[in-house]
Parts: sequence; structure tokens; C-alpha cells
Amino acid sequence: MTRMITIFFGAGLLKPAPGTWGTLAALPVFYLLYILGGVALTTIATVLAFALGWWATGVEVRGKADPDPSEIVIDEVAGVWIALLPVAAGAAHTGADILALYPGWIVAFLGFRLFDIWKPGPVGWADRLHSPLGVMLDDVIAGLMAAVLVVVMAAISHGMMGA
Repeated sequence: MTRMITIFFGAGLLKPAPGTWGTLAALPVFYLLYILGGVALTTIATVLAFALGWWATGVEVRGKADPDPSEIVIDEVAGVWIALLPVAAGAAHTGADILALYPGWIVAFLGFRLFDIWKPGPVGWADRLHSPLGVMLDDVIAGLMAAVLVVVMAAISHGMMGA
């Protein structure tokens, strides 16, 4: 079961760029979770993805030379779900269909992948921990940075940053 968790039920086995595939696979699951339980369920699922991912990654990499194999993508799942939480909150607050907020989905996806690949500041620090926590934490931080980007872009888009 730990293998299925870490590869997000096979998404991590797709080539090339398994991290991008894992991120893409997380999007419809987030949508389904939102439809089933709104912001509360997506938040709980995000916390569970982090906790289960941390545990399962620890099991999967124990005794192996590579602390962060490319097929482990549960970290991308948790990270992009964090980036999408402002979109879910916005949809819930306004009563809009969450898919109508597609610009937020795009910013969350692209922002998360940018920060995850580029690894600026604290993202790179967490990545250099070379531990199961580091595997998860760099994507959590990238997700938080992308979530801030989503909020800023939404504010700009809706004219809230003006004079």
C-alpha cells in the first residue's frame, strides 16, 4: 500500500516528468473531493496526503541510496492541493462553480510546478534535507508559495490591488 500511496496509484510511473504527471493526476481528485465535501474535505485530504505521504515515503526509501526517487509523487499531490485551497475557498465564498475559477487552477498548477522545479529559498532548503520529511516539505512550501501567487493574481484580476 505504501508504494501505491507514494506513486499516487500509478501516476508517478508515467514518463517523462513524473512530477508533472503526479501534479496533473491530483487535479481531478481535488475537484472530486471539493464536490463531495467542499473546503473542509479538501483541507482534510491535503493534511492526510501530507501525513500519509511522509509515512509512506519513509517506508519506501528506507535503506535505499536515493532519498527522493522520481516516481514518488505524493509530495506533488499534497503541494498542488495546497496551491488549490484558495481556489476552493474562493468558490465556496462566492458560491461559484469551482471550475468557473479555472484561471486559479492554471495559476496554481503553473506556480506550483515553477516553484517545485526552480526550488527558490526555503523550497531548496527543504529539498536538501534528503529525508522523507524533506521530500514532502519542499512541495508543501512550493504549494504555499503557489497559493500566495493564486491569491495575489486573483486580487489583481479582480481589481483589489489598485488605488
